[in-house]
Amino acid sequence: MQMISPVQFFKSLPPKQCTECGDNIVEQAESYLLECDRCLSKKDE
Repeated sequence: MQMISPVQFFKSLPPKQCTECGDNIVEQAESYLLECDRCLSKKDE
C-alpha cells in the first residue's frame, strides 16, 4: 500500500459544496462552514 503525502491528499479532495444552494464554497483552511457566504447573508435578513 503506497502512502501519499498529506498535501496530496488534501489537494485531491473535491471542493466543498453549500448545503443550501449547492455552489462550491471558497474557504480558508480549517473552515467548518457548510453554507456559502451568499446563503449565510440571507439568514441574517
